[in-house]
Formats: sequence, structure tokens, C-alpha cells
Amino acid sequence: MVWIPGGAFFMGSDSHYPEERPKRRVSVDGFWIDRTPVTNRDFARFVEATGHVTIAEIAPDPADYPGALPEYLVPASLLFTPPDAPVALGGPITQWWSYVPGTDWRHPAGPDSNVAGMEDHPVVHVALADVEAYANWAGAELPTEAEWEYAARGGLEDTEFAWGDEYAPGGAFMANTWQGNFPHDNSLEDGWYRTSPVGAYPANGYGLLDMIGNTWEWTADWWSQTSGESQSKTCCGVKNPRGGAEQDSADEGDALRIARRVLKGGSHLCAPSYCRRYRPAARHAQPVDTSTSHVGFRLIVRPGSSDHPQR
Repeated sequence: MVWIPGGAFFMGSDSHYPEERPKRRVSVDGFWIDRTPVTNRDFARFVEATGHVTIAEIAPDPADYPGALPEYLVPASLLFTPPDAPVALGGPITQWWSYVPGTDWRHPAGPDSNVAGMEDHPVVHVALADVEAYANWAGAELPTEAEWEYAARGGLEDTEFAWGDEYAPGGAFMANTWQGNFPHDNSLEDGWYRTSPVGAYPANGYGLLDMIGNTWEWTADWWSQTSGESQSKTCCGVKNPRGGAEQDSADEGDALRIARRVLKGGSHLCAPSYCRRYRPAARHAQPVDTSTSHVGFRLIVRPGSSDHPQR
């Protein structure tokens, strides 16, 4: 883990997506954070030690999903499945996402895949319950959105990206993102179609790897469109802010009202033509019961909160 000294910074952005607004001054206390996302190697060690079975490996309980079709009540996870031709980007995301039986952290690209040779890639297909089980075993916690964003900025003040204001300085890609026309044509200019090994790109100013791109990362904060608004009303900024409330975090259009957490960092699917969320200020909502092929996590330890035996 890497020590991040506490401090103040401008959180959020007024220049991009509405949910990032407003840009506001906040501060956080110091903490330790994983230098990389949790990898397949790390997660395998946890599973071997505990026997944990992930959500994607368990058939959903029909009582929790009334009216669900039988084909959705099997062990499965959401897998990026690109179309063969251009599609309307404003259309349903089912054009490039599929609920694929047999897909889980051991089979990240579908039931016929495996993680051999991918030990140092971020673990994916982990729902919130899986992440929290790992954190309990490791004696660590998920970072808040503010802690995560502060660490991702790497000590840079008010820059667009975690490495400065230019997306690809000198033509060099600084994170695993999508090149080409999303979602059907990835030109692979950076060499990676899905995840990449942690450390394939330069560290940020704090020595942290893959804070941007590769996989989205779970945080401890419940999703809210307006959490930043309340934080901005104080004259001198907020210390150690927490966003949202569980009961308010569900999508109002979701009949089941599944709570959602904040994801940070963007992923290998973020593209200039569709999702410009490969920035520290960017954020996304994720249902807590859902695992996908582009979401992982890393953990923190706050001073005095744990002996972090597994870290």
C-alpha cells in the first residue's frame, strides 16, 4: 500500500457531466491505499483462504427478482459483447452488454475463457458483497469517493486528467481506454482489447497504478446526483465528505429499487466518442447486486482502523 498524506483539493468538475458538478473544495485525512487494483492473483488467494463464492457464481433467488425470466435466474454476469456494426449510442446498452451464464471472475470473457496468464490483471465480475467480503478478510475498507479522487489526482491541482491536461501527451497513452469507434471498432492503438496487467501504464504522482482506465472501481459512497451540491454550501469546504444515502441511491426507474454505489476511474471501454469518464472527477452509478467485465476495486486503510493483516 501507498501512504497518501491528507490535504485539500478541488473535487468534481463543472466542465463535463452533470453528476460531477459542482466543482468544490474538500479535504481528506491521510490514508494507505492499494498501489494497484486487486488482481486475479490477490482474489484467488482470498478465495483459497475463505472458500468465498461470488455473486456471479450463484443463481439469483427468484424471490428477490419477481417476474424475472428463467434465463436470468442462473449464475451469470454482465459481459461486454460488441456488435458487428455501428449502433445508435443513445440506444439501450443491451446493444453491447449481455448477461452471459458461466461468466465470473475465473471466466472473465465468458464460460470458455479463464485467467491463465492474467494473474496480474484486475479482478472483475465482483459485486459489492464480494468486494466487502474481500475487504473484511484483508482488514481494509473501500475508499470514499473523495478519498479515491484525491488519490487519483496524484498531487496535481485542478488538472483535467490524472497526469495533466492532455489526454495522450506526445501521442503516449496514459491509461487503458478505448480507441476507435465505440462499441463496434476498437483500433487497439494501446494494444489492449479488455483489461491490461496492472502497471502497464505510468504511475501517477503518488506512485499509484491504474487509477484511470482499465477497470472502474467500487467506492464506499452511495450514489447521489446532488451530493456535491450540499457539500458546496459551506464556506470553507467539507472535511472527509461522504456522498448520498442508501435509501436514496436507487434508480427511480427501477421497479426493484436496487441501491447503487459510486464507481470511479473509468475503464477500458471509455471512449472519446461515447464515455469521457477517464478523469479523476468522473463518476458512475453501479447497482450493488451487479457484476460486470469492467468493474474492479482497490482498498484503503485509515490510521488506527486496522492492522491490515493481509495487506
